[in-house]
Amino acid sequence: MQTLIDLETQGWHALSTGGEASKQFYSSVLRDDAVMLFPGGIRLDGKENILQSLAAQPWKSFQIEAPQVISLSETVGVLVYQVTAQREGSNPYGALITSTYVLSDGTWKLALHQQTLV
Repeated sequence: MQTLIDLETQGWHALSTGGEASKQFYSSVLRDDAVMLFPGGIRLDGKENILQSLAAQPWKSFQIEAPQVISLSETVGVLVYQVTAQREGSNPYGALITSTYVLSDGTWKLALHQQTLV
């Protein structure tokens, strides 16, 4: 399930590049019914809403630590890891992350992403 770790890393690289790179990457990875949950009670429902939210300032740096993939079935995998990231002029951001991917037509799609502050 290295593929899921690679997808998540590609996502962070896209988020570190800027809004258009993020939108392009996530438009190919997100399921239409995807949900993202963030600290502060932020909930984004649906691919289009998530894509519209990706115009934020890009990350300057990120580090994925201790990635672990839990295979729930041949078509569902959950990636759990800790990330430390930082935006220009901001304090470091640390979170525990869970991303659930579903294999559909030979392609892994992100169904659920949740971040919990550490």
